[in-house]
Amino acid sequence: MAGPTTYFDPTDSAGLEPPVRDLIERRARAMGSAYRLFYQDPVQLARGSGTKVYDVDGVEYLDAYNNVPSVGHAHPRVVAAIAAQAALLTTHTRYLSEPTVNYAEDLLSTLPEHIANVMFTCTGSEANDLALRIAKLATGGTGVIVTRNAYHGVTTEIAAISPSLGGVQSLADWTRVIPAPGPGIGFAEAVEAAIADLALAGIRPAALIVDTIFASDGVFADVPGLAHAAAAVHRAGGLVIADEVQPGFGRLGTGMWGFERHALRPDIVTVGKPMGNGAPIAAMLARRELVDEFNSHGRYFNTFGGSSVSIAAAQATLDVLRDENLIGNARVVGDYLVAGLTHLGRFVEVRGAGLFIGAQLENERVAVAAVNALRARRVLISAAGPANDTLKIRPPLPFSIADADRLLTELATALP
Repeated sequence: MAGPTTYFDPTDSAGLEPPVRDLIERRARAMGSAYRLFYQDPVQLARGSGTKVYDVDGVEYLDAYNNVPSVGHAHPRVVAAIAAQAALLTTHTRYLSEPTVNYAEDLLSTLPEHIANVMFTCTGSEANDLALRIAKLATGGTGVIVTRNAYHGVTTEIAAISPSLGGVQSLADWTRVIPAPGPGIGFAEAVEAAIADLALAGIRPAALIVDTIFASDGVFADVPGLAHAAAAVHRAGGLVIADEVQPGFGRLGTGMWGFERHALRPDIVTVGKPMGNGAPIAAMLARRELVDEFNSHGRYFNTFGGSSVSIAAAQATLDVLRDENLIGNARVVGDYLVAGLTHLGRFVEVRGAGLFIGAQLENERVAVAAVNALRARRVLISAAGPANDTLKIRPPLPFSIADADRLLTELATALP
């Protein structure tokens, strides 16, 4: 079975309670074998509130993993906004809507002035797919540069630049991979080498795309040379796409966007997961001239991208993010967590910023054991990185000091 070993192995079903085993078997029959479940003992969730989730028996779990409900599970303001709009109208962007325009302006106000247009999608995969279409059209190139274990989405085009899905052998021949950030890695030099390799193959570069926390590569918040790499791509005629689907909306605690940490000036920005606190909304944001060039050659429409209900959810999420100072909370609690994890003395390295932290253990076996031991202690996290040896900690942004203490206490017991 492809994928990290934190996934449930169906051959282990015999040891589970009969109702759980039956549901897993029904799921496999109806939904097929390509779906995955977390943990050796899968969790059947029924509801959530803030940073906690509850299973069907009412047992509480601390959620230290899910970044989609960014302002907290079932936040009452987001729930109310969704319900109110659903009771009025649900339609798409071909009808004039002041709330949609208001939100577009509000979102753009958080970005540099040169990012002037927003196009709504349903998922980050779609946003990255649209970004790549625009980059290829604007540059006339096809070559794309990504990091070695990057994940950018699941469409046919984007899966072809996402080595974490199927390894480098699954990539398109116009994709080039560079090492993930780390000690001794010259990021700009690696990008320049990739540009040169594309040129040898007669391929013009279209884009460098980076998830600005390098989540699937093991979580790297500080990457010397990234701005120089972007300059090299621009000199070669390509564009820079900042994939903010995971690090965006204040998760890193130092502003709204991950690219700001790197002094990066992207041509295109993509957002998704936390944008609607669980409602299906994402977006591609770009320089106006890129969108105009795209429009002169074709058109874009998405039935559910920017729907009335999703826009209401997104506006409420952005309002809560600001009103509850969740970016500041991410910084304070994130710093506290990094200090606590470092103090445990069990990690090869603790990396990250705000509430996106990677805590690297000595190998995959130890990391997977820790993930499952924490699940048994009612704390949910996962693992990441090319070697699957890094605990990935990215909780809802209201995560408190008390939540952090609970995670650290359980982790101290869970680690061998």
